[in-house]
Amino acid sequence: MDERTQQVSDLLHEVGEVHHVVYRITDGADDDWASFYADWLIDHSELPQALGSPPTRSHLVHELVESERAFDEAPGARWEDLYAERIIARFAS
Repeated sequence: MDERTQQVSDLLHEVGEVHHVVYRITDGADDDWASFYADWLIDHSELPQALGSPPTRSHLVHELVESERAFDEAPGARWEDLYAERIIARFAS
């Protein structure tokens, strides 16, 4: 895995931990999780710098949801790595 993919994977792991803390009362359950992740990744992380520019929030939400679907079909993969590869492929400049 290259450095940028590792960085994005680490950011995804971090937002997952933040999300779990914020939604601890529901044990992390949140039907709109992708919106939370997109907001945090764009506004509170280094994702825009890692990609070369900030992605459009709605496009990132869509990619997160599509990545979740792809992950369901990729047993044994780490979700952060799979999502990172897809996000970089779609948004990196």
